[in-house]
Amino acid sequence: AEDLLTSLDDLKDWPDKVRLMQKNWIGKSSGLHCRFDLTEPIRGENDNLIEGIDIFTTRADTLYGASFCAIAAEHPLAKALAKDKNKPLDKFLADCAALGTSETAIEKADKLGFDTKLFVRHPLDKDWHLPVYIANFVLMGYGTGAIFACPAHDQRDLDFARKYDLPVLPVVRPKECGDDFTIENTAYTSSGGETGNSDILFNARDLNGLTPAKARTKLHKWFESEGCGHTQTLYRLRDWGISRQRYWGCPIPIIHCDECGTVGVPREDLPVILPDDISFTPKDQQAGNPLDHHPTWKYVACPQCGKEARRETDTFDTFIDSSWYYARFASGADDQGEQSYWLPIDQYIGGVEHAILHLLYSRFFARAMHKTHHLDLVEPFRGLFTQGMVCHETYRDSKGGWVSPQEVQKQDAKQSGKMVLIADPTQVIKVGASEKMSKSKRNTIDPDDIITRYGADTARWFMLSDSPPERDVQWTQEGVEGAWRFVQRLWRLMKTASANYSRPATQNAPPQNVASLMTYRLSADASEQARTLYRLAHTAIIDITADLEALAFNRAVARVHSLTNALVDFKPQNEEDTILHYAACLWLTRLFAPMMPHLAESCWQVLGGEGLVVEAAWLSGDTKALEAAEIMLPVQINGKKRTEICVAADADNAIIEAQVLQDKKVEALLNGQTPKKIIIVSGRIINLVV
Repeated sequence: AEDLLTSLDDLKDWPDKVRLMQKNWIGKSSGLHCRFDLTEPIRGENDNLIEGIDIFTTRADTLYGASFCAIAAEHPLAKALAKDKNKPLDKFLADCAALGTSETAIEKADKLGFDTKLFVRHPLDKDWHLPVYIANFVLMGYGTGAIFACPAHDQRDLDFARKYDLPVLPVVRPKECGDDFTIENTAYTSSGGETGNSDILFNARDLNGLTPAKARTKLHKWFESEGCGHTQTLYRLRDWGISRQRYWGCPIPIIHCDECGTVGVPREDLPVILPDDISFTPKDQQAGNPLDHHPTWKYVACPQCGKEARRETDTFDTFIDSSWYYARFASGADDQGEQSYWLPIDQYIGGVEHAILHLLYSRFFARAMHKTHHLDLVEPFRGLFTQGMVCHETYRDSKGGWVSPQEVQKQDAKQSGKMVLIADPTQVIKVGASEKMSKSKRNTIDPDDIITRYGADTARWFMLSDSPPERDVQWTQEGVEGAWRFVQRLWRLMKTASANYSRPATQNAPPQNVASLMTYRLSADASEQARTLYRLAHTAIIDITADLEALAFNRAVARVHSLTNALVDFKPQNEEDTILHYAACLWLTRLFAPMMPHLAESCWQVLGGEGLVVEAAWLSGDTKALEAAEIMLPVQINGKKRTEICVAADADNAIIEAQVLQDKKVEALLNGQTPKKIIIVSGRIINLVV
């Protein structure tokens, strides 16, 4: 657990939210382990003597604010009390079991307790007795399954204390507050960060005036010196209790023998191969595991005694498979060289829902395989990207039933534009929040319908353009139609460029094939509009390349739109203009090919490209083209911007100074005054001091 936790800091190319989720799931906490002695020991479930309750706390500084102790329903003390057949207690324990043990279930449930009528002695004052409750919000799976409750500084404890009329004793307060600091309906949970410098203790006897951090340090030392407690580090992470599958997972290499019991499959007989000739249709109403009903597969001789035995017919959880597939895919033949070459995975793309299951299991598995010398790495995924979900509005009919998007339409805008049922336009549909597409809420879109009507590229383009890929995509009909219109615009542009380039007027130009046009460079005497388009195109090449590398697809889409607009507006005036326009259309096709591959191949053919565009070399931007011949500089007078002038990008200060003094607007602003000083910050600003 510690290695899994500390190694998260090395995963620089993972989203912070995923690293935080794993950190919280591992759940490291350091605190004090101490005992609250029972005033009267009792006999346990197995007649053992229970003399006290062991407790782990990260907030030893609040010990003087203790009001009661609470134990989990599965705690040995609770089980000891249950053996006396106490009906109210039995019912309470059954209710706790029915509640479940997930944090969500516990958080949402009312905080309930059962008074055991037992008391414990406070470890800092043996004359101070605290009541013991069995509480439905205490889990046996974390810590010791018991807590001391300080209602003043824990909201859950406060809710419980108010419900059962238990004392609320504040012992930590902000420094700026006095000792009359009280708690009403909200617990004071701040501890001033790691150092606790914003709070101090009060009502805490010998700890008064200390910060929470210093109080904890003092108490930990005292408990250890007295031999009645010790500092301890715990983790929420537990052993992986894998579930079982029927047929679909890895075979469990176990054989069951009536004579020898459970026997492992010998190493030389591994791997166990599952049969292919199984039936998922129950025979003679025999439902269940198909391996149980296979006529021969499960029957095998015992490796130890040779008598008839049976294979284990359950299989491992399929999470086992997904926890190490990356190693098998890298080398099917256990070739260490291939594994070293391909691993770790440079870029993993998947949903954030895998953060604390599959991704954590994979990290665990890699470490296990490293220990057994099957892998020479411990982190399987160097980079992680979590994509968003596709969302859609939800719809309900007048009876509250879910309605699919295909069943509704907008009313005429003149009639308020409400959504109505297509089958019954008089029935107005209630429009709900946009949520992740799910079958249960029927807010899914049939991809076959979209592909049939608009094509796969339109759907892909819309999803990439709507928002950054790490965010959810809000699916809208208007958005899809907008993407479709852009697809048509691109197609018309390519047809026009191809027709223009094929005109007889260009036949006198130097021979240009597509391969040479992919690296086309402007001549020195190209027109101004050609230089502008050329600069814009190569800016797009450089920026889109960077966007794709960064998975910023929505930015790449926006740049494709900008370049398309420029190409549509461009009107060739000479042969070089025409060639550049044609070449830029080829470049554009290569740029949008990763996002709209089908359209790109069609455009590539129309433009006369050879082979497939997807196989064409990626473009290299002309960085020199980005160096503008002229730049705009703001002109300040006494530090206040008044105008701006256009100067040559390579002009020296003397030329700029002469140009600014000759500018008509500057002359008018100076109104006959001569500047005392002219300050020029190269490439940034001009300031006239008058």
